[in-house]
Amino acid sequence: MAREGLQPGDLAKLIFRISVGDPEAPVAVERMWVLVRERIPGGYLGILDNDPVAIEENEEFWSGIELPFAAHHVVNINERNENTIALAAQEPKRHWPKS
Repeated sequence: MAREGLQPGDLAKLIFRISVGDPEAPVAVERMWVLVRERIPGGYLGILDNDPVAIEENEEFWSGIELPFAAHHVVNINERNENTIALAAQEPKRHWPKS
């Protein structure tokens, strides 16, 4: 399947469940694009390419942050081009902590 063979520069659409920390507030569900940076064991590291609408701008989860994901999270793919390959090589606003 295509989602198991993503390469740097490919765009993967993922579904996110976003909780704002208020137990009374409903969980928001958003579909957002993630730019693939690299393959890692168990999946990929990518850069969030959208701003979530359910939460205010922050340093933890906003466009430009790096995050891991697995192939089974991918619901759509846009293939890479010269521009997205160059963007994938740039440093993210915030790296995901690697263990």
